[in-house]
Amino acid sequence: MADRRLKVFHTVARLLNFTKAADALHMTQPAVTFQIRQLEEYFNTRLFDRTHNRVSLTDAGHRVYGFADSIFEIYDEMENAIREMTGDVSGVVTLGASTTIAEYMLPFLLGDFKAQNPEVNIRLKVSNTEGIVSMVENNIIDLGIVEASVTNKNLQVDVCRVDQLVAIMPPAHPLANVGAISAQQLLPYPFICREEGSGTREVITEYLTQYMPDHELEICLELGSPEAIKGATEAGMGISIMSHSTVVKELKLGSLVAIPLDPPLERPFSFVHQRHKFKARAMEELLAFAKNYCESHQDA
Repeated sequence: MADRRLKVFHTVARLLNFTKAADALHMTQPAVTFQIRQLEEYFNTRLFDRTHNRVSLTDAGHRVYGFADSIFEIYDEMENAIREMTGDVSGVVTLGASTTIAEYMLPFLLGDFKAQNPEVNIRLKVSNTEGIVSMVENNIIDLGIVEASVTNKNLQVDVCRVDQLVAIMPPAHPLANVGAISAQQLLPYPFICREEGSGTREVITEYLTQYMPDHELEICLELGSPEAIKGATEAGMGISIMSHSTVVKELKLGSLVAIPLDPPLERPFSFVHQRHKFKARAMEELLAFAKNYCESHQDA
């Protein structure tokens, strides 16, 4: 029902970036530019200043953005109210998840959710924790699930489960038969870690800084996915620290060994969303389902 041109304008005005807006709207950048040009022709005034590779709102653009914000909030409230009356749960929810969660937790969660709510379409964006938080902050996604702490006080953060991290290595490694591993015991061996911005790397760095502040691990590889790290570890290129849930298959096959850390290393998996953003019913249903799912699968 909402005017497509106004929706495109609202997204560009919020992000102040045509490329990011095109990505959020699942449109090409020329299509976004065309919609903005049509709206500017309709109002017979420029809504954006585009100078020195920077996009900013004109005075008229600020006025239109304020009205558009109110229009879409009222529209969402109307849609949600009618769906509550009819019992209908439908629509689109854009979900973002860090790599570990997207690969090892979400497939089962979303499969169960879709079985109960077939009319809800879910769009999933995968990035590291830093990228997911940024997308929530910029309203590119409705709901994020991350694996590290979130410092932005304007975001609502709810812990859904506690994840245990363990040291992993091939079965023939010298540490493979110990009962638990301290941070100091990792020092002599090449270490494989995730990229900068990864939630896993952040919690590992904080842990190691706490328990051996005057030493650094010998990092031999930085890799962008859990699967790549497991493959490199299996090949004997180094040892690593990963979520226990990511190595269940390898432990059953006997290709890797997982040793608890001493002291234990745990981190929260958390839901993140805008604190004051109006939530459509589909998002509320997904958030409630996910919280219940996590509570009932704490040991999975």
